[in-house]
Amino acid sequence: MKYLWLLLFFSTLIWSGINPKDQFTWFLEVVPALVGIIVMGATFNTFRLTKLAYTLILIHCIILMVGGHYTYAEVPLFDWIKNSFELERNNYDKIGHLAQGFIPAIIIREIFIRKEIINKPGWLPFIVVSICLAISAFYELIEWWVAELTGDSAEAFLGTQGYIWDTQSDMAWALFGAILSLILLSKIHSKQIREMAWPSDPMEPGDCIKDHE
Repeated sequence: MKYLWLLLFFSTLIWSGINPKDQFTWFLEVVPALVGIIVMGATFNTFRLTKLAYTLILIHCIILMVGGHYTYAEVPLFDWIKNSFELERNNYDKIGHLAQGFIPAIIIREIFIRKEIINKPGWLPFIVVSICLAISAFYELIEWWVAELTGDSAEAFLGTQGYIWDTQSDMAWALFGAILSLILLSKIHSKQIREMAWPSDPMEPGDCIKDHE
């Protein structure tokens, strides 16, 4: 699985970097994916994640790379959807922001459970969702700072497409994604955590998650 993961990651990365719509936007969009793979590489032997988490991370990276190649406002499939359904904008960026909540929710949940950070399991969903929303809000701040520093060159990165509530809707989609992720995936995620028994991981499989289900 590891080699297939790496093959898909780097194949998509190379494709996305070949004649992207805007080179600066491409760089801005793929930076989180590059940082992510560095962090995963550094922690793979000391804190290996579940297969579900790695799969979701790959999906998120691909979403970022596709958005970087075309810019979020001009992804062809979503242009077709826009024209076919007579929508006002290309909504691929909303997929990206949905993923911005959906995928980190599982990563944060895994860290909190396996490191036994929260002793009262009833608080776990609330804290996970709150952190995901905070990440989304901080990303909006980054977009603002980039726009202030680079001016018009950041327009493709912002991808507002003239929508005055774009920032608020981006955060709302991330919030919805985090909640949806916990609803749909918590059970299978807990099962995978329970089945893990990495020698370098001090947890006893099953002990730290029985109260979180």
